[in-house]
Amino acid sequence: MDSWDYQIADDSTVDQANDIFLSAHVDYLVVRGYDGRCEGLVTRAGLHPFLSRSWSTERTAISSTAHQRGPFTWPSMSLRLAAVAMRIKHLAVWPVVDADGYLLGVLTAGRAAALLAAPSA
Repeated sequence: MDSWDYQIADDSTVDQANDIFLSAHVDYLVVRGYDGRCEGLVTRAGLHPFLSRSWSTERTAISSTAHQRGPFTWPSMSLRLAAVAMRIKHLAVWPVVDADGYLLGVLTAGRAAALLAAPSA
């Protein structure tokens, strides 16, 4: 699991998300709800349909876009099971949340594969 600092509120606009993507040079943003809980992930590719219509980017909220939503993984899930679930769901990134739904970090498919391939100590 890796920490992830780039987040956006679900009531933020597509235009605001695009500004973060452009300035931070990241592939995804964690979407959080009004209460701070993890709501999902949004990617630049997921916003592409909205970005091609400039009039909609200023008014469309992230919550109105098609973005990856739960369920998410949790710290007690085995790495092997998480990797299998990611492969089945075709996920490159999966948020890791606590029992209350707050983000702890993210698990990437590359990181999971590297950890599983590493020899046991």
